[in-house]
Amino acid sequence: HVWPAVQVAGEYFRSGADKVSIGSDAVYAAERYWQRKAEGQVPLDGSTAIEQIAERYGRQAVVISVDPRRVYVNTPEDANGHHVIRTAFPGPNGEQYCWYQCTVKGGREGRDTDVRQLVMACEALGAGEILLNCMDKDGTNSGYDIELISDTKAAVSIPVIASSGAGKPEHFAEVVEQTAVEAVLAAGIFHRREVPIAAVKSYMREQGISIRSSEDGIEFP
Repeated sequence: HVWPAVQVAGEYFRSGADKVSIGSDAVYAAERYWQRKAEGQVPLDGSTAIEQIAERYGRQAVVISVDPRRVYVNTPEDANGHHVIRTAFPGPNGEQYCWYQCTVKGGREGRDTDVRQLVMACEALGAGEILLNCMDKDGTNSGYDIELISDTKAAVSIPVIASSGAGKPEHFAEVVEQTAVEAVLAAGIFHRREVPIAAVKSYMREQGISIRSSEDGIEFP
């Protein structure tokens, strides 16, 4: 038996969760959204998990988890209509441009959908936040993909959570200061105990960045 996503979400909320995250299904929903627009149909038909959960529990309860990867191209025309940025980090063959391809199934399958198409569609469908990962940065400890995050922030009005690439406290402050992202996520460096959470909070306070305290309030410098 396959349970409707809105019912599954309801079980999570009744168990104490505040939000649910939607990954691959959000990509499929965005593809349907743009297809319906191209065909002259009403793009919102209430059939997606995003719409149904947002309608019942509010858009703040719906987080879209995005797993993109860079696709380098020599010219914007080579991107087949996808949103392209000029990158400060050229590709393996010196390519000066790239677009961010959305993936599904845990990153195992790339889709003909770029991040900007995804986040704009999901915001229209009723999503309340974007959790923005980056497959190229994940596990590198080299810092967040500032170009990706800045470009995504410019495309939507809902909050964006930056993820993937943190390796030291400076990276957290850097992404907040350079992109005005609403929140920052890290996992591996904390699981491996490479950087204490307290050290990150302390550094961000020193930089004048407000953070959430352990008492669930907001700490201001």
